[in-house]
Amino acid sequence: MEITVHCQASTFGTKRSTSTESSEPCEKKAKARQITLEEICSPLRTHDKKPQKCEKPRVCLQTLDRLREFCSDSNQQCARAREDGFQGKGSLSLEKCPSVTGRSSELTNPSWNTGPKVSQKDELQCNLSQFSASLKSYENSQNSSDTNLNKRTRSIYTPLELQFIEMKKKYKDAVLCVECGYKYRFFGQDAEIAAKELNIYCHLDHNFMTASIPSHRLFVHVRRLVAKGHKVGVIKQMETAALKAAGENKSSLFSRKLTALYTKSTLIGEDVNPLLKLDDSLDVEEVTADVPDNYLLCICENGDALKDRKKGDIVTGIMAIQPTTGEVIFDSFRDGASRSELESRVLRLQPVEIILPSRLSDQSEKLIHSITSMRLQDDRIRIERMENLNFEYSHAFQRVTDFYAKEVPGAAGPQNLSVILSLDKPVICSLAAVIAYLKEFNLEKMLYNPSHFKRLSSETEHMAINGTTMKNLEILQNQTDMKTKGSLLWVLDHTKTSFGRRRLKKWVTQPLLKISEINARLDAVSEILLSESSVFGQIQNLLCKLPDLERGLCSVFHKKCSTQEFFLIVSTLSRLDLEIQAFVPVIHSHVRSPLLKNALLEIPDLLSPVKQYLKILNEEAAKAGDKTQLFKDLTDFPAIRKKKEEIQDVLSKIQLHLPDIRKQIKNPSAEYVTVSGQEFLIEVKNSHKSSVPSDWVMVSSTKAVSRFHPPLVTESCRVLQQLREQLVLDCSAAWLSFLGHFSEHYHPVSKAICHLATVDCLFSLAQVAKQGDYCRPTVQDNREIIIKNGRHPVIDVLLGEQDQYVPNTTSLSGDGERVMIITGPNMGGKSSYIKQVALITVMAQIGSFVPAEEATVGVVDGIFTRMGAADSIHKGRSTFMEELADTAEIIRRATPRSLVILDELGRGTSTHDGIAIAYATLEHFIRDVQALTLFVTHYPSVCELQRRYPRAVGNYHMAFLLNEDDSGQHAGSEVEENPEFITFLYQITKGVSARSYGLNVAKLADIPEEILKKAAHKSKELERIVTMKRKKMKSFAEAWKINDSQELQKWKNMYEPEDERKDGF
Repeated sequence: MEITVHCQASTFGTKRSTSTESSEPCEKKAKARQITLEEICSPLRTHDKKPQKCEKPRVCLQTLDRLREFCSDSNQQCARAREDGFQGKGSLSLEKCPSVTGRSSELTNPSWNTGPKVSQKDELQCNLSQFSASLKSYENSQNSSDTNLNKRTRSIYTPLELQFIEMKKKYKDAVLCVECGYKYRFFGQDAEIAAKELNIYCHLDHNFMTASIPSHRLFVHVRRLVAKGHKVGVIKQMETAALKAAGENKSSLFSRKLTALYTKSTLIGEDVNPLLKLDDSLDVEEVTADVPDNYLLCICENGDALKDRKKGDIVTGIMAIQPTTGEVIFDSFRDGASRSELESRVLRLQPVEIILPSRLSDQSEKLIHSITSMRLQDDRIRIERMENLNFEYSHAFQRVTDFYAKEVPGAAGPQNLSVILSLDKPVICSLAAVIAYLKEFNLEKMLYNPSHFKRLSSETEHMAINGTTMKNLEILQNQTDMKTKGSLLWVLDHTKTSFGRRRLKKWVTQPLLKISEINARLDAVSEILLSESSVFGQIQNLLCKLPDLERGLCSVFHKKCSTQEFFLIVSTLSRLDLEIQAFVPVIHSHVRSPLLKNALLEIPDLLSPVKQYLKILNEEAAKAGDKTQLFKDLTDFPAIRKKKEEIQDVLSKIQLHLPDIRKQIKNPSAEYVTVSGQEFLIEVKNSHKSSVPSDWVMVSSTKAVSRFHPPLVTESCRVLQQLREQLVLDCSAAWLSFLGHFSEHYHPVSKAICHLATVDCLFSLAQVAKQGDYCRPTVQDNREIIIKNGRHPVIDVLLGEQDQYVPNTTSLSGDGERVMIITGPNMGGKSSYIKQVALITVMAQIGSFVPAEEATVGVVDGIFTRMGAADSIHKGRSTFMEELADTAEIIRRATPRSLVILDELGRGTSTHDGIAIAYATLEHFIRDVQALTLFVTHYPSVCELQRRYPRAVGNYHMAFLLNEDDSGQHAGSEVEENPEFITFLYQITKGVSARSYGLNVAKLADIPEEILKKAAHKSKELERIVTMKRKKMKSFAEAWKINDSQELQKWKNMYEPEDERKDGF
């Protein structure tokens, strides 16, 4: 018995609800659907009723009513099931409708906890098990606070949307790119972010806003999102169409999985590296060029002592990791309330991402906020917050122990653990947080070997340059626009490679203390500069147009590189190995510098394992990214060989079937053709179409011909597609195994790249020395800095040949004159002079030639500066507070072997207080610290210290010419109302400058004339008053010493008329 029943979609509960409050169902009309009674008429058993048998049509209608009640709640409206939830369009079978749900968003009947129970009869084919499963999963999603119903639109989520929701719950802080066929899609808020940052279109699709990008442009858009500070997750399809069709879940949704996460510091992998054009070195250079460093910095504080917490003192531990190069740095230090130590390390490392605990001390928070806010919006440091539990020592100890004892492969785990546990507690806490963070990105591998960890600050190896000094001396970036141009690094950087540039940056921020190491660099630079051998030019040519080998090698180490990138890196290393190997005899005979010679001679031995990996690869397949043809010899890859044999068997089967096909269509010349990617097509002219068997499948046609697949070919093509897709999976697995095998040689190859970076830096310093008027400094172990006709290295380059920089001489000696008090007019060149002395000292200890005729530099253990005037609003400090905080830090840290530079100390407060602070501070450095000191001031009173310490202190000023105006010959107030005009000579000269001639600078700054005249008049008036008071004081001092009446009368005759004139005036 088969009876059809017409029911409207609204009755069945398939219309979208238009109100969340109305209790009546939607009455919007829809097209009537035909439902076969046998497909839906099945007795239903509830918790309190027995099943009933369907005997008449009216009973089935009652069953439908009961089904409607089952699917609905009387207190809410019906919700329409989306059409894409059904698989049929015409006659709807209930068992083909897995998406049918009730209109209620809250199921209140407690008996539904076990799902509806269905009684089945043999004669009835309707099965409501899928319907039951749908309700059960619906209820489970309700219990987990997520529903299959969109609360806003009251409509059902699509399977893809549900899949996205599940993944988003796991990665709430990431922007997810979901692979959907030939494109990647963003959903919801992620789509809105992508639309804003990538300037792409965003629109509403079903329940979510969505945006999409093409698959082949993924790397571009991921990089853009990451550059804006977002964490980006890439979700890929884990199944291919053919394998899915052959599997058990062929009708379900594609399974997807997060394959990669990216942030600013973890931007490494195949998805973010474009396909390199190996034949064009220029393109390679452009593609592989990137920011010099991308450190991930983790900061942990340990301020357990209440006394220390109140003072603001704290012990801080840091871990700095560069995932793209494999570098791991750690440090621990005690820091004061100013957080100057932490600031120095952050400014030196210039991290792109910082991991912080959820709660940090107020002082540290203010510092981090001030540093991050200095950057432009697109260049902001990304901040990642982690729960404080990750930084607690007990938790950190357990995590680190488990990681090195259980997760690190090999037998070195216990030994590695002992190295780790010897570190300070805050460092271990930072390491634990880093382990947890890097595991999200599958980059924890770089932490396996702690013997390669390096301490950042080593007081016995490197000069101390704090963050303030780095900013004031503009070592890494200028203070105008925070760019590299105009900095010391910009002057010294003539490197040819990216890894050489990163190495030079370390050299610049960490000048050496050991004279032997400094002279080793100077010897190498001198030899490159003075040698007539052609070998140095040939070696330098090897460095040109190299890709970033250091980052490429690290990408291989993490198994995240493409075949193109691997081939580029390995072929380049192999070429370098062969070419340097050819230079070995010449290097032995012509290179004298031990540093240069040892670096070059070790490279071939370190790179020797690379060649065997290059031999295994098929060059064309590697460049094309074809992993199925990548390996020349498949002896070591039996799974790939077996799969290829099976594919060949299918191809042979198809070819052997061709004679039968020719007989069937009576065409002895018929051949297989491939059109638009469709293989093994048989073309038949339309005039002979009648000869084609009826069971052949027509694939395509034109006006002239039709193309068919015979049954055997159709089946063989399906099998072939499955085998090919399985081959791709097997090849991908073999590729990862191959990369893992290559990674065993990571450390020796990395050492070879470090040698190349050292050679590149030495050639860069030699290029600097060629600029002219540079000399090799003499580096000694005594306390002196003697520079003859030195120049500021940066200003000298910026001025060029048109405007020559005025050279100056400096002579500081620990046993003699060790303090220079420098006065002079504003804009006279005082600050440039003191910066010049500091930069020449830094260059000498880097191992570079210096811009001077002669230079002798005693090794300085640190350079400390207090310059400029700027407040720090983020730290809650005024200009004067900043000034004194810097000074206090210098007083704490400076030693007799330091170089101290104080520029206009005390200018941020009243004259008397400023003079007092400047005087007392300078006397402390002269008498107690005894460091080499350059002190710039506009307070003549400070210069009186030279009288108290004549052997240690010298007074100097920047020379100038005072141009007397012609109007000065005339009497009257005109002379007084016009400021003097001076000419700067920019020459350091013995003696004190009594005046600063600030009005001259005001004139240069285009202050209005009337204001200048008024200021000049007031200046003269104040100067007269001060002079008069000084003379009176002098005269009273002389009168106090007079004991004779005649001499007293002489004193009266000498001073009284002048006093009267003064008073009368």
